[in-house]
Amino acid sequence: MRLRFFLPSVISILLLSSAAKAASLESWYFDTAQNQLNITTESGVQPRAFLINNPTRLVIDLPKTQLDGNTVRQRFGSKVQEIRIGKVDSDTTRLVVELAPGYTISPEKLLIKGDSSSHWIVNFASIERSNDNIASSVEEKIPVTIGGVSPFAGVVPLGREISQLSSQVKGLMARYGSLEPGMFFLDLDTGNYLDFNGEKAFPAASTIKFPVLVALFQEVDAGRVKLNESLVMRRDLMTGGSGVIQYKRPGTKFSLLDTATKMITISDNTATNMIIDRLGGKAKLNQRFRNWGLQNTVIRNLLGDFKGTNTTSAKDLVRLSALIVNQNNQVLSNSSRSQVLSLMRRVENRSLLPSGLGKGAVIAHKTGTLGVLLGDAGIIEMPSGKRYLAGIMVRRPFNDLRGKAFISQVSRLVYSYLGQPNIASQR
Repeated sequence: MRLRFFLPSVISILLLSSAAKAASLESWYFDTAQNQLNITTESGVQPRAFLINNPTRLVIDLPKTQLDGNTVRQRFGSKVQEIRIGKVDSDTTRLVVELAPGYTISPEKLLIKGDSSSHWIVNFASIERSNDNIASSVEEKIPVTIGGVSPFAGVVPLGREISQLSSQVKGLMARYGSLEPGMFFLDLDTGNYLDFNGEKAFPAASTIKFPVLVALFQEVDAGRVKLNESLVMRRDLMTGGSGVIQYKRPGTKFSLLDTATKMITISDNTATNMIIDRLGGKAKLNQRFRNWGLQNTVIRNLLGDFKGTNTTSAKDLVRLSALIVNQNNQVLSNSSRSQVLSLMRRVENRSLLPSGLGKGAVIAHKTGTLGVLLGDAGIIEMPSGKRYLAGIMVRRPFNDLRGKAFISQVSRLVYSYLGQPNIASQR
């Protein structure tokens, strides 16, 4: 399967204060095997689309969405010849999907929908050979219907943004002007949410270990790996940073379960590399992440990725949490789900999201720490039984302790708000 994608460093820009209400194109990729285009913007947009003939092109306009630089062109061959991304004007980004000569598609066989207003999926259900022997000289522009927003991660229909909580968090952000946050919190009871740059890609740091863990237990469910099998620590997988395995001799053996436990609970980097290797490497894992609908989660280098080349977003991590908690979605078996949550409840770093929770709350989560970034994401259950999902990434000045204080205070605000007795009935 060929997978082509452009990352934020290529096609996205940071929003300036003069365009604070505009979105930016965060990422896109086209999966040639499924003829499916995924578009992610930094904040919500409502696309417009139309088909043009001679040759057949699908044009998608993203109003109030900015793109820096010149037009991007990516050739694919086969049925989709080229995808172009450029600017219609200073306020609109345009994507043009041009089919290869001799191919066409009818508007009714195009499906465009989102799982949130910042993630849209274009499914080319049937690209067909053109029956026209002589192309018409008249260029037609045919509108394409944009579908509604389907349940988030196929699990929870999104409700409304929580305005009261949003105002409180904005006030907090104003006091931490040196920080650049991205966050997404989702109330599982109501579908209401808090979203600030939720789709923005950040260095993943050790939060990347969360999707790696889920991928591991999918392989356990499939019977392709066993938790009691042995992994050998090779020299090429050894790395610095967090963890204790790096201090063992090359050739030392560890059970797969012990390796996974160290990867999550003490965030062991060498253990992570051993599991990535066991699962077939970066490319296979990245494809799996795409199949889950994670738009910005990519492994580019083994751990420790001290330069921050591996990426994810707050909303990607919450998407994955939503898939985990949904027992009707067979991402994991019940047994594997229980083991994943058990490991994540044992994370030893309690200084980020957990520090803002009330007494009796339980969190299954994974943290990430770099000099320039802090992140945390997971599933919180209150003593009342109410559950919500959390994802927060904060870019900070190097080792600035205010990043930790900010995450703790955001966590406290969200927990206090959602803990009010009348919140569950607010839709």
